[in-house]
Amino acid sequence: MSCTKRSNVVLTMIPSVTRRQSGATLVEMAIVAPVFLLVLLALVELSLMFFTTLTMQYAVREGARYAVTGQTNLDPNTGSQQRYAAVIAKMKDSSLGMYDKLNPTISVNGTSYSSSSYSDGMFGAAGSIIVIKLDCSWTVTTPLLGQFFSDGKYKFAVAATMRNEFFP
Repeated sequence: MSCTKRSNVVLTMIPSVTRRQSGATLVEMAIVAPVFLLVLLALVELSLMFFTTLTMQYAVREGARYAVTGQTNLDPNTGSQQRYAAVIAKMKDSSLGMYDKLNPTISVNGTSYSSSSYSDGMFGAAGSIIVIKLDCSWTVTTPLLGQFFSDGKYKFAVAATMRNEFFP
């Protein structure tokens, strides 16, 4: 019978212990949850920055592959198609919408171009080597990561080098 009493005593003590434990768990969760969520968001943003870098690398490579052919058929202005507009359209199409979000600066063979200074000869003549480089910046939104980048921006550059084909 003493065993039964001991088990009853133990059983009666368990509910009060669990009530105290649930209060402590709630306080611990309130302390840990914001830190955990901040680290989780930082991880997601780092993943997005890595994805963006790879996507822009793909876009500049596709733009360079298109540029070396000398074609102009991707220019949306069908009246007077320009080679530079077709190459930039190819990069925009290949960037999954990131091109417009990042608004990169284009450099071809070391010369930087702004949207007002684009010219049809900026991608070189037939047989010449071209180096297309995009300088991009991603605005960091997670406070934890913003401290590690100057001005709260992740700046990166992607480039592709190819030789122009002999086109007419």
